[in-house]
Amino acid sequence: MLFYKKNKDILNMINKEHKIFRFIQFLIGVFIISVAFNLFILPCNLVYGVSGMGVMLKKLYNINPSVVILIGNAFLLLVSLVFLGSEKTKHTILGAMIYPIMIALTAWVPDVVEISMKDTLVVVLFGAVISGFGYGLIFKAGYTTGGTDILNEIVVKYAKTSMGNAMLFVDGFVLMLGVFVFGFTKIMYSIIALYIISLMTDKVMIGISSTKSFFIITSKEKEVKDYILNEMGHGVTSLEGKGAFSGNKQAVLMCVIPTKEYFLAKEGIHTIDKNAFFVVADAYEVYGNK
Repeated sequence: MLFYKKNKDILNMINKEHKIFRFIQFLIGVFIISVAFNLFILPCNLVYGVSGMGVMLKKLYNINPSVVILIGNAFLLLVSLVFLGSEKTKHTILGAMIYPIMIALTAWVPDVVEISMKDTLVVVLFGAVISGFGYGLIFKAGYTTGGTDILNEIVVKYAKTSMGNAMLFVDGFVLMLGVFVFGFTKIMYSIIALYIISLMTDKVMIGISSTKSFFIITSKEKEVKDYILNEMGHGVTSLEGKGAFSGNKQAVLMCVIPTKEYFLAKEGIHTIDKNAFFVVADAYEVYGNK
């Protein structure tokens, strides 16, 4: 119980830290995705999430998309309250309500900024990049815009599946509906946009990797350490590993290398020990002494 209380205290401290700055960042993010919706998503008839329902109903019945999104988000908040509880729901309310309101407030933007739809792919890509940037700011600030994110969490909780599979199921269902309204070509554009948005969101949240982390298993441990320490000038940590099948103990070398020196590290290790096994991963943030 004491451990749980300490964790709650840590979470409360994180939520309070830079609260005003994070809220401003959230508002900027919502403004950006709202402008992108009115300027690119709606004119291109891109379909994903609750926003996609707004696009479809605008096409079919000329209903204001902001009204559709507001009603959809309000309904999903009630669903969240029932299936996910009040603690999860309260962190979603603000974004779920402000997003459709901001869409309504920025509906004038297409009248001022004229975008040619002759090259649809360029418009879709540009809109997806801007949307992804906005969503990245929102998620990085610790907020969300609700919508199908709520359904994704419900599917994960009750279907015992991954978030990726949940997103595939929920967004896949919306895309299937979009086929009947706009046809396959527009849905292909929607899939491209959804993919670019997810990539851009991740880049904004965790940044572009400036360093690589190496995990190296080699029979020439001393030589590899000497190369990284003395020739490249980077630190190395020796971890104790054990083969799951053989049971043999084997040192695992771990080091963080600037991306621009990735080739030197990879080729150097391979030159020293052609049989070396190593895993390279992006290291987005490195703290402490280098």
